[in-house]
Amino acid sequence: MKGMFRISSFLCFLLITGLVQAQNGSEIKELMVDGIKVIYKQVPKEIISVRLFINGGTSNYSLAQQGIENFAFNLAVSGGTRSMDKTAFSTEIERLGTTIEGSSGIEYGQFNMLCIRPSWDKSWQLFADAILNPAFDEGQFTILKEQLVAEAKQAASDPDSRIAQAAMENIFKGMDYEKDPGGTETSLSALTREDVVNYYQKIVGKKRAMLVVVGNVDLNDLKRKISETLSKLPAGKEAPEVQQITWNQPSNMIENREIATNYIRGYMNSPKLSEKDGIPMMIAMDILHDRLWIEIRTKRGLSYAPAAFVPSSIIDNPYSVIYVSTTDPKQSIKVMVDEVSKLKREGFEESELINKKQTFLTEYLMQQETLGAQSASLGQSELKGGWEISDRFTELVNAVTLEDINRVIDKYSDVISWTYLGKESAITEEDFLQPGQTPKDAKIDAER
Repeated sequence: MKGMFRISSFLCFLLITGLVQAQNGSEIKELMVDGIKVIYKQVPKEIISVRLFINGGTSNYSLAQQGIENFAFNLAVSGGTRSMDKTAFSTEIERLGTTIEGSSGIEYGQFNMLCIRPSWDKSWQLFADAILNPAFDEGQFTILKEQLVAEAKQAASDPDSRIAQAAMENIFKGMDYEKDPGGTETSLSALTREDVVNYYQKIVGKKRAMLVVVGNVDLNDLKRKISETLSKLPAGKEAPEVQQITWNQPSNMIENREIATNYIRGYMNSPKLSEKDGIPMMIAMDILHDRLWIEIRTKRGLSYAPAAFVPSSIIDNPYSVIYVSTTDPKQSIKVMVDEVSKLKREGFEESELINKKQTFLTEYLMQQETLGAQSASLGQSELKGGWEISDRFTELVNAVTLEDINRVIDKYSDVISWTYLGKESAITEEDFLQPGQTPKDAKIDAER
């Protein structure tokens, strides 16, 4: 068995080394072109990935207009342009083998395009035209609205989707993160075409924009294309500052639902990725994930898929999550609380860190094999503090020490805020408490 482990470790090393060498062979440049920040990575492949990030996300709109940005960006690229109707536009991008999409999340929206190099010129033209001159076709508006409302209804009824949103509403009540980027049935149903058009024209501007391009593209050609097209975007305004929060005491919420399986999310504080504790926290939570898997699934059979993680898309108000879906919520919560408390007392083991670095980097670098994933990683890293985080990720992971992960799990796990979706009768307030806490330390909000 030891021999097999050494072989496996060596293969992981070779895979990581090969992927790192492949990534490091490409130069990344940051530049400004006519008021638009550009992150450019030359990669000698026949695929080109382009992403135009629009900063702000949920901070750009009110609670009553939840989902408007996702609606507007999706409609812009799916409803044709002023010079090409929806059918002609869709037919052309399909003929070219190009994909163009628009969407928005908690902290940013984006337009992304994936094309092959022979169709680069025409694909860019279509991409830029969709952003600069969307038709906002009335018929497509109605179709998309019905589709998004249906998706919102489905998300509200799906327990996994609902627990994720309920947790955000609990933890970030009254703040931007409380808003659902996909919208609710109520908020989407109230939107008119005029609302969507006016919102789009107000938000999509240079001061909120950042372009990321990864592929076999000549830099001078890219600059020329930007100058001839996206430079025509209005300056607009910078995105509002996101409200900051640190949880000093838990805020627990129970949403009663008569379902066979109960869903639980515990949220803890977490550092920003750009801070020294950022990557150590990601690794610490990944090891905690493995521990919960063993204790909850393997040993006790309480859940099919317990989890612990730091959401990768969150920038300004990062948090870490422990999650379980189970028929025995009382025992499952106890195991999660006990495992966190054990780590605070005893810390991680050196062997856990060594093994986790190998699997962590292998999984990360395999995910980075596509140019679409690389452009997303560069853009997210730039928004989180600098694209260099993505470029130096392997180096930063390898620099993490046992002291680092023990420090962060102790520092950021003092407060766990719980959100529970399921049978209220299956738990009590005391089930949420960590060692040393009393019921008065926690605010319980029961929603029925």
